[in-house]
Amino acid sequence: MIKRRSIGRRLTLLLAAVAALLSALSWTMVTMLAREAAQRTQDNVLAASITTISETLRSEQGEIRLELPYAAFAMLGAISEDRVFYRVTVNEETLTGYSDLPSPDAGQQGQVMFGSDNYRGAAIRMAATRRVISAGDGPKLVTVTVAQTRDGAGAIAAELSQLAAILSVAFFAVAVALSAVVAATSLRPLNEIAAAVSRRGPSDLRPVQRAAPAELVPLLSALNRLMDRLRNSIRRSEDFIAEAAHRIRTPLATVRAQAEIALHTAQGDNDQERLRRIIRAVDESSRSAGQLLDHATVAFRTENLTRGRLDLAELAANTVAAVEPTASMRDIRLHLDATQAHIDGDAILLESAIRNVLDNAIKYSPEDTTVSLRITSDPDEARLEVCDEGPGLGEAPFDALTERFRRGANTAGIVGSGLGLTIVAEVLAAHGGRLELASSTNNERGGACVTFVLPSA
Repeated sequence: MIKRRSIGRRLTLLLAAVAALLSALSWTMVTMLAREAAQRTQDNVLAASITTISETLRSEQGEIRLELPYAAFAMLGAISEDRVFYRVTVNEETLTGYSDLPSPDAGQQGQVMFGSDNYRGAAIRMAATRRVISAGDGPKLVTVTVAQTRDGAGAIAAELSQLAAILSVAFFAVAVALSAVVAATSLRPLNEIAAAVSRRGPSDLRPVQRAAPAELVPLLSALNRLMDRLRNSIRRSEDFIAEAAHRIRTPLATVRAQAEIALHTAQGDNDQERLRRIIRAVDESSRSAGQLLDHATVAFRTENLTRGRLDLAELAANTVAAVEPTASMRDIRLHLDATQAHIDGDAILLESAIRNVLDNAIKYSPEDTTVSLRITSDPDEARLEVCDEGPGLGEAPFDALTERFRRGANTAGIVGSGLGLTIVAEVLAAHGGRLELASSTNNERGGACVTFVLPSA
């Protein structure tokens, strides 16, 4: 068994994988940007703080004086509750602050330098600047360093990263749902084409004429080419059967005529019995050939029905008149009870179907019996019921009798091919109707009832 793979599922999974990748990338980028933004904010505050401290440096009596401004540390406490460290050195000697506080690499005078380090068991971010102040015996190099722990900036970055993760998960969930919708929508034309083909009957091999996306046009073209080849193959087969049946009927009629002549002149009982068997075999072959020809005609015309407004009662009356001589030879009466019943159909196919049913009724009915035809109609349906007084249809179910070459169990000894009801069922199906089979309850002898059900015109 070939393992089935769902295109819709594969497309959904593929789109979901793309959405997951995009979600991961977006979360990574937002996290990186959040960390960079938090660090940049901290750097800006540190730079403002050391600038404020640097501006308060002054020279008095040859000494460097500093009054730490409150605003410098207030700025650092505004963004978080991290610990703050500072150090001011004059010519590398600590003037005030934490003497062991490290300092970023020296830069040019007035330039703010940043760096990261660990101090007293905590990660810190540092900013430093240098300034030359003239005091006493000459200019002195003053370095101002301010550091702050990174817990606050890390918390801000983590909060933004968590929010980005939540948004990424929500984006992924929405993307998966939309992927399923997109996959179903994209495959809808393919499903519509499949549904249109599956709704057709077994003999409907017309090209599929439907609007389709450009990607499905090659598939649709290949399907139509396949159906065209199949239709041509079936048509050639039906033509061959029809031609063979036509060519067989004439020689069979000649053989039958010669056998009947020989039967009349035969003297011995054995010879006569052999000739009767020959005549019986010829009759069976001739009937089979005739019904094969009818079946080929039905198969050909059902693809291109020649429809017209017809009166079912008139069709039945014409067919009854055609088979009347055959029925009279066996003293079988054909009784037609009909009212007008207008239908839309192919006259040749419907006459063929009615004739097949009447042939069966005459063939299976005992002599001196009646075959009844009754036609009724309503606004929706027209019905033609044919009932005989023969052996009936055998045991139910009766639907199997419409299969090719299928005959009932109670038809032994009667010439037949098993194609009559097959032809009738195919003709009615081509007209949108149906065939109903039942046992007759109109007389004591029993019999069969075959009913045509066709849409009213």
